[in-house]
Amino acid sequence: VQLQASGGGLVQAGGSLRLSCAASGMNFRIYTMNWYRQAPGKERELVASITSGHMTTYADSVTGRFTISRDNVRRTLYLQMNDLKPEDTAVYYCNKDPFWGQGTQVTVSS
Repeated sequence: VQLQASGGGLVQAGGSLRLSCAASGMNFRIYTMNWYRQAPGKERELVASITSGHMTTYADSVTGRFTISRDNVRRTLYLQMNDLKPEDTAVYYCNKDPFWGQGTQVTVSS
């Protein structure tokens, strides 16, 4: 299984980014997929999840600003991040237990 995340970068507060995670080596469509993030000095936290049936859940801190989605044909997971805040700065990881992508850095400047 390989999970290749991309789309991170530096953005000003209030801006937007879309993260992508290309999956291979797995039957992507049948699994719940997750986005996690880890800020410096903090534990990794679950940001959003999407089931095979496209049901979504979000951390309270991102509800209303972030949207998780998936394209089962392209075997790609997405995270649309709007109204970004400096506290969203972290390395973002896609996950399908027990596998992790390599992470993509998101930095939000104030």
